[in-house]
Amino acid sequence: MAAAIAAGACIINDITALTGDPRALPLAVEAGVSVILMHMQGEPRTMQVDPRYDDAASEVYTWLAARVAACRAAGLADEQIAIDPGIGFGKSVGHNVDILSRLSLYRNQRCALVVGVSRKSMIARLSRDEPPKMRLPGSLAAGLAAIEGGADILRVHDVAETVQAVAVWRAIAAGGQSPARKGQIS
Repeated sequence: MAAAIAAGACIINDITALTGDPRALPLAVEAGVSVILMHMQGEPRTMQVDPRYDDAASEVYTWLAARVAACRAAGLADEQIAIDPGIGFGKSVGHNVDILSRLSLYRNQRCALVVGVSRKSMIARLSRDEPPKMRLPGSLAAGLAAIEGGADILRVHDVAETVQAVAVWRAIAAGGQSPARKGQIS
């Protein structure tokens, strides 16, 4: 992390929400960088073995809220903090769907909400078991659902396609007034 900051990084995206190294949070504060705090149940090698929650959306929210509070207490401003519920990181398809369908809960933290659903295995399991490169339609659908639920940032593989889908979705939602082309739709 220190090397990334020294090389010019201004955002730290950490799958442990700055819990993996006790120096991480003080370093982020000292450097004045922004952070993305992601939730993950377990460790990367074993996280999908048997993920368990009584209420996935609420439990992930509560855990992230505690991490946000720790960051605020250490000196990071809300504008420097983004949260990511960690779709696919220690969660079953049912857990992921629960979280995505209740994203508005995460808006209570007053910081940016990041969601990564692009090409996730849940896309295949919810449709026809397509391989990752064939999951663009499902990724777009899940991404638009995430925006509808309150996501500020989508982590994606297919940038141009996602930008187009979001622009069209927003134009339709705005009654034909595309934010990119106001007044040009007739």
